[in-house]
Amino acid sequence: MGRGFRAFVLAAIGTLVWGACAHATDLPGGPSAEPGGRLDATFILSCENGRTYPIRARAIAVDGDVVTAYLLTFGGESIHVRLIPMGFGYRYAGPGIWFDGLRGEALLYLTKYNPVPCHVVAS
Repeated sequence: MGRGFRAFVLAAIGTLVWGACAHATDLPGGPSAEPGGRLDATFILSCENGRTYPIRARAIAVDGDVVTAYLLTFGGESIHVRLIPMGFGYRYAGPGIWFDGLRGEALLYLTKYNPVPCHVVAS
């Protein structure tokens, strides 16, 4: 059930953003702001530390899973994160940062022992 549930959640996210992000999946840079100030993000981590972390898909699998993405940190840095298969829920990890989640809830690890609770919101 864990693998199937993870696939369902990721497929739902991928389906919502496939049309909006397909044009951006082959761009080499991280997330970028448009002239109007709107961020081209696939989904957003809205965290309890008062910050939001936009995430833009870089590669989406045929079945709709977001395989790799860029996570924009509060310092303006974009970090490449990759889906790591897990038995239950999902995990995206990059250098020094990762987030684990189940459905619309996630824990963002900016440091090893201090997770920040977040809500996953489709943009």
